[in-house]
Amino acid sequence: METAIVAGGCFWCTEAVFRDVVGVSEVESGYIGGSVGNPSYKQVCSGTTGHAEAIKVTYDPETISYAEILDVFMGTHDPTQLNRQGNDVGTQYRSAIFPLDDAQRSGAEAAIARSNEENGGKVVTTIEGPATWYPAEDYHQEYWEGEGQRNPYCLAVIPPKLMKLRKSFQAKVKA
Repeated sequence: METAIVAGGCFWCTEAVFRDVVGVSEVESGYIGGSVGNPSYKQVCSGTTGHAEAIKVTYDPETISYAEILDVFMGTHDPTQLNRQGNDVGTQYRSAIFPLDDAQRSGAEAAIARSNEENGGKVVTTIEGPATWYPAEDYHQEYWEGEGQRNPYCLAVIPPKLMKLRKSFQAKVKA
């Protein structure tokens, strides 16, 4: 199994998407890229820690490649919005890839280049790190499967992302 870390706005939303991707065995919501050790959700939401809401994806590279993981990531959020996704505004909602080694860094550069071709050169996704990963509090994990189904924000934002996943990446969706 291999690991990818990406930040594409609200981690509840990106987690929900990647839980439906073939070859993905685990998705953990958390924080990365900031200056405060073991930050809380409240601290990260304040925008003062420098962390991004992110997900750590554990996947089988024989089923889905790192490049495909990144293509799904770039295709299921708006990589052209600087420090925001929709109504979520702040550096904690930035679009970023956190490569774990040089090969992933090269893969991230290639994914951004592919996305720039599709988005008229307007991609603002950054490549950051190395940085320390901090898991989010337990109540954020698998949020869409539980509380998210009753959260008006999630009900407005997550289903369109899941539809985009199913439409644009049909072959990468779990049955």
